[in-house]
Amino acid sequence: MRVLDLFCGAGGFSEGFRQAGFTIICGVDNWQAAVDSFSENHPNSAVSLGDIEVISKMPNEEFERIIPDSEIIIGSPPCIAFSNSNKSGKGDKTKGLSLIKAFLTIVARKKLKKRSILKYWILENVAKAEPFIKCSYTAKQLQFDGDFKLNVKNEASGFYRAEHFGVPSKRKRYFCGEFPAPGQQIYAKGSYKPLKEILCALGTPCENLESTIVDPNYALTLTSKDITDHHYIQEIAEFQWKKLQRLKEDKGYMGKMYFPENEERLCRAIMATMTFSARESMAFAYRKGRFRSPTIREVASLMSFPIDYRFYGKTKPIKHKLVGNAVPPKLAFAFASAIAETEGISIPKVYEAIKQRGVSEFQNLNFKTFTIQQEKPKRITARFKYHVPYLKIDTYRVELTNYHSDFQRNRFKWDVEIHKGQGPMAEIYKPKIDSLELPKKHIASVDNFLKDIKNNLVSFRKFQKIYCLTSCSRSGQLGPEELLARVKELILRIRGKHNPSKSVSLKKKPYKLPEPIAIGYFVLTRVVDIMRRGKNG
Repeated sequence: MRVLDLFCGAGGFSEGFRQAGFTIICGVDNWQAAVDSFSENHPNSAVSLGDIEVISKMPNEEFERIIPDSEIIIGSPPCIAFSNSNKSGKGDKTKGLSLIKAFLTIVARKKLKKRSILKYWILENVAKAEPFIKCSYTAKQLQFDGDFKLNVKNEASGFYRAEHFGVPSKRKRYFCGEFPAPGQQIYAKGSYKPLKEILCALGTPCENLESTIVDPNYALTLTSKDITDHHYIQEIAEFQWKKLQRLKEDKGYMGKMYFPENEERLCRAIMATMTFSARESMAFAYRKGRFRSPTIREVASLMSFPIDYRFYGKTKPIKHKLVGNAVPPKLAFAFASAIAETEGISIPKVYEAIKQRGVSEFQNLNFKTFTIQQEKPKRITARFKYHVPYLKIDTYRVELTNYHSDFQRNRFKWDVEIHKGQGPMAEIYKPKIDSLELPKKHIASVDNFLKDIKNNLVSFRKFQKIYCLTSCSRSGQLGPEELLARVKELILRIRGKHNPSKSVSLKKKPYKLPEPIAIGYFVLTRVVDIMRRGKNG
């Protein structure tokens, strides 16, 4: 049976169908790096560089020339519109919905065609797209003539987890269309491949180049030096990994994440972007007290791509995006296998190696030198919002922030707030400190602390300037991060290990606060009051 892949990307969806014995006749995408990757890894397939929204509205003759007939249509419209990475999932959905409609329009046009051969079609997207996809669409909704109605959410439609079907990393996706449901999950919870199994199989980058590597996902072997995009080290700078560690282990109301990655567990979801400033970024241990980012080959194997699959991007971020945006081949294989079983088609028992087309120029990252990034000063209008480090009790935390500043006129204001809860529903309190019923001995300790740091306290404007300096340039100066760290030390001296059960009374909401939170708020408020009285010009 023939397969057409719309929004084909690097070809992960098609790769799963190829492994199941289907014929991939064509892929379409509007990104050159994706078209090159698809073309090279599927050399017997046609590929088109084009805008699918435009193609979906083309006159029949031109439309049929680009979109050939096939028994199966698969597609993954770009999901950034629905992703959590886009304003926490609250970004504009207009473009994403337009792309989904374009895919559905092409499906409908092929189904409506006389002597149509289309039997199955599958649309894949992020889980958060599901509420925005209708159960069915009329011809009018898809902007063409006729009384036709396309049923989109059918019996097999639903959420599927990649790790249930042999992918060695987490990924939850929504699938809808006309297709038989994949068989029962083949991996029960607790039997997944841990991260270390993938890393050990590929070997340490730049070492043992003559050794034989056995693909951790397929019956395929290569000499280590012949594995592409693996033998290099991109070390994470100290200022970056320290920030990343804090984001993972102490991010506001969010739960704790492992730093570095826990190799004993199933790998987290592979993201499309490569950055060291996001909580979802990955860091692997590298020598003592140092860390590195995953190689492209490592993330590709974690997404279940074979080790002979190549990604034709000119840079590491482009290659990473090609991998992170893909449908994992083993997940795609599960859907292909269900169709094959329904049709009585035999599935190949042996993995067939990929033969690259050899037309596009391939940039192999092996032995490329990546310099460690140098910290740069922040812009004077840089924003700050963080709590006393590692001090969260019953979702209470004390935050220091400059968010209420007039950044357009560079008039900076620093505030202290008590936060409880998460997101839009979080409660924010700013009680008067004289309403806090703290023991006199605690207040005396705070007085001594303020005497110790008095000479380091500056105006709001100077405080902002210190914050914008690099870590090295701030040495000996008291910026917001250093202040919060000192306050945490003070709380530990006053209270020893936190006893969350002890609270401080208030006359107004929230009426009671965990004592360490009350102490943190008390001392930071007094510090900010001192700075406010300083010259703030």
